[in-house]
Amino acid sequence: MAAVVLTGAGAYALTAGEPAPPAQSGTARVDRGDVATAVATTGSLEPAQTRTLGFATDGTVTVVGVRAGDQVETGQVLAEIDATEARERVDDAREALAEAEDALAEAEAALDGGSGTCAVSATGTAAVVPVALTGGTTPTPGPNPTASPSPSPSGQPSTSPSPSRSVVPPAPSQPSRSSPPASPGSTARPGGGSVPGGGASPDCGGARGADAVLAARQRVTSAELALAEAEDQLAGTKITAPIGGKVLSVAGAVGAEVTARQTFVSLADVAGMQVSADFPEADAGHLAAGLSATVTLANRPGEEFAARVVRVSPVGAVDGDMVRYGAVFAFEEVPTDLLVGQSASIRVRTSEVTGVLRVPSTAVRGDGTVLVRTAAGDETRAVQVGLRGDQHTEIKSGLIEGDEIVIAGA
Repeated sequence: MAAVVLTGAGAYALTAGEPAPPAQSGTARVDRGDVATAVATTGSLEPAQTRTLGFATDGTVTVVGVRAGDQVETGQVLAEIDATEARERVDDAREALAEAEDALAEAEAALDGGSGTCAVSATGTAAVVPVALTGGTTPTPGPNPTASPSPSPSGQPSTSPSPSRSVVPPAPSQPSRSSPPASPGSTARPGGGSVPGGGASPDCGGARGADAVLAARQRVTSAELALAEAEDQLAGTKITAPIGGKVLSVAGAVGAEVTARQTFVSLADVAGMQVSADFPEADAGHLAAGLSATVTLANRPGEEFAARVVRVSPVGAVDGDMVRYGAVFAFEEVPTDLLVGQSASIRVRTSEVTGVLRVPSTAVRGDGTVLVRTAAGDETRAVQVGLRGDQHTEIKSGLIEGDEIVIAGA
């Protein structure tokens, strides 16, 4: 037993003082190529546009022509409800419009077929049209026309003014017929009578007629609007696809009662599928629209699909102790048979230089030196670095293409 213990102790003494074997290292050649920095995350696929569709009026579902997962074309009928009441509303609205148009025609005919002395202005008000006067008397223009003096039997001219359209009174010694005296503030009419207030508007009902026409026109306009609304509701008894795409969901079956504007079918444009992902704020600051990216899908291992950044959210969302920013990526060529919501990995190139002298990033030490292997042995050489990428680092000076360098820990 003692011999065994001594032997073990001796073996320990022999091995304890040996230096540890040096870490293995490898070499690489300085070459020319691309250097890039990148950020990566995971996201999910979503359609470029989605539509939620419903009926324009309440009703009972009579036709459901699709189900979730179906591919549809633009204009295809997806579902219908009973349109009986909607058709009746359209018929009633058309009858109301016809009646309103007839009433307008009658009002216009009544206005035009009167004494011919009234016209309707563009504003719907009556305008007075001058008429020819009978009895040989012509009105004198002006606000206060007067008759010319005429001689009397005694040879003395009469100078007293008279209202417009007045008749010269006969001399007292010569009785004759004359128009009745006009009341104050009125104008004599030819052949007798006067217009209250001194106006020249004959009694053709111009104001009342214009009001009737205006009211009739308003009634026609209201009836036209009601008909348009009823026709829209009739058209809305069918749901048609506004875009081609895939049906995501159907909210009911035949016989279900639905209300207006309730979502019944949701539709997605899967031909424009894109990737949505969130990035921590440290990485999001390097993102910008137009940057290139690579997408890999969980159900297609080993395949990479080119994409680009199309939008970066300017507002972050708090996720625990971290703030994350959303970004959207568009495929350069959309793969076939994509599934809405499936997961995807995204790697975005945030900076890139091409055709530069480069070395593996692990070959550059923290103090900016590299170990170069030469025929005389390994030597440490200071270098000037440019862009530090995830895999390679740009070398601006200190090395030439073809130099062999040591990669520590390789």
